Amino acid sequence: MIKQYKSTIYSVCMMYADRPEDTDDLVQEALIHLWKGFPPKNGLTKAWVWKVTMNSCISADRKRRHWKDECPLAVSHEDIESAENGKKNAQVRMLYDRIHSLNPFDRAIVMLWLEGMPYDEIGMIVGISAKNVSVKLVRIKEQLKRMSHGE
Repeated sequence: MIKQYKSTIYSVCMMYADRPEDTDDLVQEALIHLWKGFPPKNGLTKAWVWKVTMNSCISADRKRRHWKDECPLAVSHEDIESAENGKKNAQVRMLYDRIHSLNPFDRAIVMLWLEGMPYDEIGMIVGISAKNVSVKLVRIKEQLKRMSHGE
């Protein structure tokens, strides 16, 4: 399972990590949750891996935010990250930061959409209808556009 879905697991965890070095910790948490839920009732699918990994990351994000509220001296990745190399990397980083600033639910929808999943499968993973996925994506895209105009 890990070999088959490692890029999916890593992609989800990377999107929820505040710093690149946090990604590995999130991957480990996700693998624990995947292990505890294995074998899935409806068989092993990419959607199941996405859902478990995403929920694991959202849970870890909540814990991190709670800790950050109690420790105001926490350092963000912007504080310690060196300058990006090249315009393309800067643009990718900017898009990543904008997506990362979305709430966890919207972030999950965008990641699944970027992964090329159909709306009905996205809806199944996040627990909403395919029509609602469509509406949410329009709103999320508008929100991302506003972020780019605000700079």
